[in-house]
Amino acid sequence: MVPLLRTLSGLFLGGLGARLVGLLGRFHVGPEGKPRKLSRRGFTRNAAMAASGVVLAEVGAGFLWFFWPNKTGAFGSDITVSASEIPAAGAEPVRNTAGKFWLVHNDDGLLALYTKCPHLGCAVPFVPNGNPPFQCPCHGSQYDINGVRVAGPAPRPMDYMPITVDDSGNAIVATGAITQRSGYEPSQAAAV
Repeated sequence: MVPLLRTLSGLFLGGLGARLVGLLGRFHVGPEGKPRKLSRRGFTRNAAMAASGVVLAEVGAGFLWFFWPNKTGAFGSDITVSASEIPAAGAEPVRNTAGKFWLVHNDDGLLALYTKCPHLGCAVPFVPNGNPPFQCPCHGSQYDINGVRVAGPAPRPMDYMPITVDDSGNAIVATGAITQRSGYEPSQAAAV
């Protein structure tokens, strides 16, 4: 399949290139059909324009290569948390660094809280024996165990990710579907 595509694209691009060269050749023919002589000034102008075009093409290609997003790691896809790694109800949350979320087991079920603070994007750590348990070190936003803002400059609660629980008891967290919210509702937690 690949050789066929390569052949077809070569035929198309070869024909297109031949037409382009023929069109450029017309510019070097005078009104009587005789070839025009290229002056030094014309040659220098054409060489400078070609060199500028090459440099601009290289800069443009480098710009695209540098700013093209690299998809690395598991974040952005579904991450499976095994049943043995799920915290018990009321226990300390478990952090999943690959998925960038805290797995909280509250009275309503499992809740995956995005570790990024909705204020300015700092990583929000869990503070054991802290009141409240989630405290942003950058600007002082504080969140309860369900990720609801208690104090600080954050405009809303911590974002969450939807969870589904399979038949084996494993939690599947959709890290590509980060959801904003205005408060905590029991429907945001997945029953275990």
